[in-house]
Amino acid sequence: MVKSDGAIYFSDPTYGRMDGFGLLRDQDMDYQGVFRIDPISGDISLVASDFGQPNGLTFSLDETQLFINDTDQGHIRVFEVANDGSISGGEVWAVPEGAGDGGCDGMKIDSEDNLYCTGPGGIHVYGPDATSLGVINVPEVVANFTWGDDDLKTLYITASTSLYRTRVNIAGRSIS
Repeated sequence: MVKSDGAIYFSDPTYGRMDGFGLLRDQDMDYQGVFRIDPISGDISLVASDFGQPNGLTFSLDETQLFINDTDQGHIRVFEVANDGSISGGEVWAVPEGAGDGGCDGMKIDSEDNLYCTGPGGIHVYGPDATSLGVINVPEVVANFTWGDDDLKTLYITASTSLYRTRVNIAGRSIS
């Protein structure tokens, strides 16, 4: 995830090192972390390391909060972002639950600061206060999604064996 100041935040789960998801190999580190690349120096710093499998991340529209989901724990955590790019907090913000397969993976914020996160049965949508607004049901496990078309109101969804699209009422956030 690229912040407006050019800093890059990314998660480093072990999926490529796990049997069934890649090639079974030893881990280089004894944790799965979230990292930040400084936009000026290029230095990489560890900003969080207390995850089972950190995966999707997204900023609130004003970039004062960073949401990180943990696939192993099945929840979304929220961190406060300081001016220097460090993060603090990390409380559980929401837990996508429901019928169907799938877990926390892809995650994004729309143009009204609603958070979308893959989870059991599809894509779970939360208001800025963590209130569940509903689930976009998908008949397969969802990995990720993005908004498209000129109005950013078409959601393109990648799933286990298929690509889906659906129209939504609120435009996605432009990343340009």
